[in-house]
Amino acid sequence: MAHSAHKVAFRTLGCKVNQVDAETIAAALIGDGAVIAPQEDAEIVIVTTCTVTGEADHKARKAVRHAHALPQSPVVLVTGCLAAVDDGTLASLGERVIVEADKAAVPARVAAMLGERISVAPHPVARIGEGFHTRAFVKVEDGCDNFCEYCIVPYARGVPRSTALASVVDEVAALHESGAHEVVLTGINIGRYEDAGVRLPGLVEAVAATGIERIRLSSIEPEDVDAALLSAITAAPAFCEHLHIPLQSGSDRTLAEMGRRYDAATYAAIVERAREAIPHLALSADVIVGFPGETDADAAETLAFLERVGFAKLHVFRYSARAGTPAAARADRVALETIAQRAVAVRALGDRMRVAHLRTQVGRTIEVLVVRPGEGVARDGSRVRFATDAANPGELKKVAASGIDEAGFTLSAW
Repeated sequence: MAHSAHKVAFRTLGCKVNQVDAETIAAALIGDGAVIAPQEDAEIVIVTTCTVTGEADHKARKAVRHAHALPQSPVVLVTGCLAAVDDGTLASLGERVIVEADKAAVPARVAAMLGERISVAPHPVARIGEGFHTRAFVKVEDGCDNFCEYCIVPYARGVPRSTALASVVDEVAALHESGAHEVVLTGINIGRYEDAGVRLPGLVEAVAATGIERIRLSSIEPEDVDAALLSAITAAPAFCEHLHIPLQSGSDRTLAEMGRRYDAATYAAIVERAREAIPHLALSADVIVGFPGETDADAAETLAFLERVGFAKLHVFRYSARAGTPAAARADRVALETIAQRAVAVRALGDRMRVAHLRTQVGRTIEVLVVRPGEGVARDGSRVRFATDAANPGELKKVAASGIDEAGFTLSAW
């Protein structure tokens, strides 16, 4: 592609791992001269799909149809989780739709279509559509073998596989050298990380040794927040005071039927140990409402548990049956209007808890990474709005938190 700048567009759905996968593909294309363009101008549109729920499948098919209908008639290359479990439906969406289940093979497929050779860039630091980020996601693991009753991901992404420790360290070092101050270590089930006997705690230690100023984990299963990990976190000043630990339900009965590997009391004990180890910890979690068989009593138990534990942020998902999962075959589905009502209640509680957490920041001096003029991200993940936009993106600043605004920003003064 060195002789002509072919235009390629990206539409990326779903999780942060998908975003990293798409950015890795983009880096391979950019490294050999491609131009990342808006969909309306592209010769090829690469759609990275999610398939975690039935609704995710619907959004993926909609994105493919939209790209295929663009007036310049681009080729639409579909990859990601839905492509991995596709039964031929995706290719039937249009005569220019090509499905590639293997994300690593996408650059070569694009090269073949464009008649040029593409080589993979050694460090995928390019970020789609926005240039370089001062905060970067680094994929360290893929796959999952938990096989929760509602989840298709183990079928779509396969068993856990880990990126070599040396490769992770090299990528973080390259990102830091290029100007990044924060990395988020991400994966489908990051607690399963292992390379030559090095588990996640060792990975955190190795990444901290690069000198990067801030480190986060994208998400970690409760059972993996163990003493070894907490010890590694407390030994690394760069590790930010935030953990995202999926909960899914506060009802023991529902957790068991979901196939989760803990009960509510175990989750609460894990959180207590984490808070003892990490002062000012901001805790966020995923919650699924309306899982098949969930009763009013189960829903009330979840609300009570959430309030008792306390969270800085909740990600609330209405249960959506995903064909191919055991839960989708159940006959005791909860009525859609009931699911909607329960989601409203949990989200309202989440909003109240988020404000309560932000209020604990008022009066404190906090470190903020400036991401755009007048706005930044605190170490606990809170968004911060400055009274001045004198700071430049990429700068780390200590600021005094003076209040919160209606949009959920912490306000600060220099």
